[in-house]
Amino acid sequence: MSKIKVMSIFGTRPEAIKMAPLVKELEKCEAIDSKVCVTAQHREMLDQVLDLFGVKPDYDLDIMKERQSLSGITTRVVKGLEEIFEKEKPDLVLVHGDTTTTFAGSLAAFYQKIKVGHVEAGLRTGDKYFPYPEEMNRKLTGAITDLHFAPTKGSKKNLLNEGVENTDIFVTGNTVIDAMKTTVENEYKFETDELNKLDYDNKKVIMITAHRRENWGEGIENICKAIKQIVEDNKDVEVVYLVHLNPVVRDVVYKYLENIDRVHLLPPLDTKETHNLMNKSYMIMTDSGGLQEEAPHLGKPVLVLRNVTERPEAVEAGTVRLLGTNFNNIVDNAEVLINNAKLYKKMSNAINPYGDGKASERIVQAILNKFGIQNVVLEEFN
Repeated sequence: MSKIKVMSIFGTRPEAIKMAPLVKELEKCEAIDSKVCVTAQHREMLDQVLDLFGVKPDYDLDIMKERQSLSGITTRVVKGLEEIFEKEKPDLVLVHGDTTTTFAGSLAAFYQKIKVGHVEAGLRTGDKYFPYPEEMNRKLTGAITDLHFAPTKGSKKNLLNEGVENTDIFVTGNTVIDAMKTTVENEYKFETDELNKLDYDNKKVIMITAHRRENWGEGIENICKAIKQIVEDNKDVEVVYLVHLNPVVRDVVYKYLENIDRVHLLPPLDTKETHNLMNKSYMIMTDSGGLQEEAPHLGKPVLVLRNVTERPEAVEAGTVRLLGTNFNNIVDNAEVLINNAKLYKKMSNAINPYGDGKASERIVQAILNKFGIQNVVLEEFN
């Protein structure tokens, strides 16, 4: 029997982190001919992850441009994949999550009548502009998808409510938990020396990321003002803000927080550095989606600097609080966690609802079942 040709497509660092363990699992399967195409929607940050996990792309569209627009990314991905699909003729294209690469990759596959598998399918906020453009990227990709790999039962429920057939949905857990099995080390020494100098035992180190489009402008300004206030009010707090390279974000952050005592402004770290900084930190403040899944796995409370989240499971479990970008809301909630040991313990001990480290295995087994290579009863993540 001929092999199933599966092409994995991704283009940003978060996608690469979550797709790398799946790519490795696909490569191990004798029934699958695994191909990888990166779009390089993010160039440098993507390459760091590829190097870390030893993933060698078969194709690299290298589409990134300075101050690139969403329409520009979309058209370059669709056009670039057209020739690759015509040459490779994959049986299945795998895309991940909610990036513009995800939507454009699924659209390009649809144009060639190639089946699409959506990893991390079914996350929804119900507001097409929050997060922007990710909410619609997910929904539009879902409309094209043939195999929906939902990380949680809640995600599956969202898909069922939209009319997706139950037999086309597989609850797998999130592949980021698979990735973290190989990246987190208890005795880790940072390559970024400034991080080695922090006193993680006697100081409360808060790791911060905030860069989303919907927070540009007033949102980022409020976050920065709140960080300054938190540091001034709490002498035992050190802040590490991983500042996105985009000038729209970077310029605002440096305007408010440069040269503030106990605030460390660093560029984005590679994946291993980031995961280990999380592991050593007291808590996380972020507008990222992925960190809402990663931090609970490490027992770290998360304050989400967004008005809505497509990951409600951690909020329900009690390990995540949704704050938005109101100055007083951020300061008040952060200071409660800093000073209330009982609440901190409750949040840090909450159960992570996102995975058990076996998501990639489940996805591969689901693919083999769907293409008739095997017929086994799949054990879904619960």
